[in-house]
Amino acid sequence: MRNFIKLFFVFFLLTGASLQGQKGKHTFSLGTTDFLLDGLPYQIISGEMHPARIPAEYWRHRVKMAKAMGCNTISVYLFWNYHESEEGVYDFTTGNRNLQEFFKIVQEEGLWLIVRPGPYVCAEWELGGIPPYLLRIPDIKLRCMDPRYMAAAEKYIARLSQEIKPYLVTNGGSVLMLQIENEYGSFGNDRNYLNRLKEVWAQNGIDIPTFTGDGPTTYMLEAGSLPGSAVGLDSGSSMEDFALANKMNPGVPVFSSETYPGWLTHWGEKWVKPDTSDLLKEVRFLMNNKKSFNFYVIHGGTNFGYTAGANSGGKGYEPDVTSYDYDAPISEQGVATPKFMALRKLLGSYLPKGKKLPPMPDPIPTLQMTIESMKPFTSVWDNLPAPVNSVQPKPFEAYNQDYGFILYKTELIGHKKGKLTVTDLHDYATVFLNGTYIGKLDRREGINTIDIPESNVPNPVLEIFVEGMGRINFAQNLIDRKGITDRVTLNGMTLMNWKVYNLPMDGKFIYNLRSSGKNLSKPGIFFKGNFMLNQANGTTGQDSYIDVSGYTKGIVWVNGHNLGRYWNIGPQTRLFCPATFMREGINEIMIFDIHQTKAATIKGESTLE
Repeated sequence: MRNFIKLFFVFFLLTGASLQGQKGKHTFSLGTTDFLLDGLPYQIISGEMHPARIPAEYWRHRVKMAKAMGCNTISVYLFWNYHESEEGVYDFTTGNRNLQEFFKIVQEEGLWLIVRPGPYVCAEWELGGIPPYLLRIPDIKLRCMDPRYMAAAEKYIARLSQEIKPYLVTNGGSVLMLQIENEYGSFGNDRNYLNRLKEVWAQNGIDIPTFTGDGPTTYMLEAGSLPGSAVGLDSGSSMEDFALANKMNPGVPVFSSETYPGWLTHWGEKWVKPDTSDLLKEVRFLMNNKKSFNFYVIHGGTNFGYTAGANSGGKGYEPDVTSYDYDAPISEQGVATPKFMALRKLLGSYLPKGKKLPPMPDPIPTLQMTIESMKPFTSVWDNLPAPVNSVQPKPFEAYNQDYGFILYKTELIGHKKGKLTVTDLHDYATVFLNGTYIGKLDRREGINTIDIPESNVPNPVLEIFVEGMGRINFAQNLIDRKGITDRVTLNGMTLMNWKVYNLPMDGKFIYNLRSSGKNLSKPGIFFKGNFMLNQANGTTGQDSYIDVSGYTKGIVWVNGHNLGRYWNIGPQTRLFCPATFMREGINEIMIFDIHQTKAATIKGESTLE
């Protein structure tokens, strides 16, 4: 009888997807050491992907890819600021914000779901998913019992619960488990905060097991774990890691909530590509010891628009690149990498005799093209809004702006040349004197001063054009307001009386751009071009990577879709453009470059590199 139970257990672990296809409700609970599905031990083999980073049209393809690699579960981060862009304004229905459609697809494909909704998630995402409108409150504190923060978080949880509740396993759905916060032991020790979050989810009808996720250290687990919640380890790669978690929070299952097949990359670095042999060794350990785990990430996707975050480690400010390829098993474009094939082979070797993993879906084709029609279209200087008067410069948030750019402009009275210092610039700026470019400032490199030359103008005009890049998403520097966050001084004199121009460069701003109709020479130019796609010659329905290596620093839009940031410091010189952003016939590409004054040819390539 024991041998029969053991054989059934192994079969259950590795064929769970087919069992899920059966009609009727299932149960999921926490045993003292195991997760229990319908009362039996169940090994979660999960692949993480994020609906917000993937066009909705590709969701099913990516889920099928995870299933074909051997996963029985999908784990998702949900980004608060992606669904509540302004206070009280929620979107759970349009495009890749339609979470219920994603949940439905996962269930239709016979996989389970783990939901990681924040309110803070990290994920190399802007402000770790917390909405930047909260930073308009000057003294706000995040990720604690600050009543302003908690009021907003509790409203978000109540609203998000309405989307999740129909898909809970307790309601016949596929959502097994929900994470409380994320890696809190790396940030703080407010157990009242964690307990309150858990309580709020329960009050809103989320009646499934919960878990926390922390690094496998004593202090992180002590500060971040919760009695009665499973323990996730980021990552759990040895028996010592699991033993420590069992000791710190006994009586609940422990799993590796983030097993890393790849890693993130910052601007100015080389692409990070971890060793696959170490990964296979770790996965073999997890499989041999029947430990549940989650690949973070199985597929990364893209930080479209202004969503890429930043770190603040020993090197200072470290903004993340636009691509979230992550060197993951499934590439940014959805392709099975050699890493994918190695993991598929390894996980498939644990299947019962005669069982095979499902086939991979067909890859989405890619398009190569050359766009030589790029021309200067207009200038930011010819599309300035009405200014706001400000005695001293303030950050973006003080002007009710979250993303994009702001122009700060003043006249020099008193000191008119010398050393200009921008205290706490966030994050990148070009500086102009009497309309002439004189240099740049860069938080990443710690450059916040520039020499102002002498001019013959009685009251020289100083313009500081500031780009807000990704907000910090991890550790202690989350309060990362954008723009000029303190003051500007010239030879120690504080400069006063500024005109401030809000330039969010959102969809509405780009749509309303008008041609300058004149020669453009001052940096801050929009370039525009067209390319034709035709179903008859097979150029539609294909993804592409837009190569902007001929440009310097800025943003690309295709048919109004913001592909994200580029920067010639690399390593990324190509931005992913899914077929879903393109259309039959004429397509428009727009580039805003902070430095460039001459147009360059653009190419569409088939790969990220």
